[in-house]
Amino acid sequence: MGFEGHQIEEMALLGMLHDIGKIGLSQNILNGNHHLSESEWKEIKKHPETGYHILKSVSEFSAIAEFVLCHHERPDGQGYPRGLEDHKIPVQARILSVAEAYDSMTNQHYKEPLSLIEAIRELQLNIGKQFDEQVVKIFVELVSC
Repeated sequence: MGFEGHQIEEMALLGMLHDIGKIGLSQNILNGNHHLSESEWKEIKKHPETGYHILKSVSEFSAIAEFVLCHHERPDGQGYPRGLEDHKIPVQARILSVAEAYDSMTNQHYKEPLSLIEAIRELQLNIGKQFDEQVVKIFVELVSC
């Protein structure tokens, strides 16, 4: 995608720290095997903002704070916390969104993992809604090798 070395390093850091805002969430919410209540869902949806504030306050991590804030935004504007659309979402956050979804789908985080083909199909079905088209295209090329 034409990233320079420091941007690739930021992406690696983003991958490690994007959910740091979950630090204040109850273990019942994080580890529960139940459908979230409306109040629990509201708490979960605060984690990008919490992570943003944590990372913004540390000079070494401030460059990725905005990406953390935006990692649950969606091209269709139905994401959170700000309801950003399309290219108003930083590309780093759009990449993380695809990678995080793929990881969740192919590993046993919440339910039975999907196969590579099923996960790719799911990503492609949600282009323009949940995922950026260019990012999905490149991601699929990379994981299909």
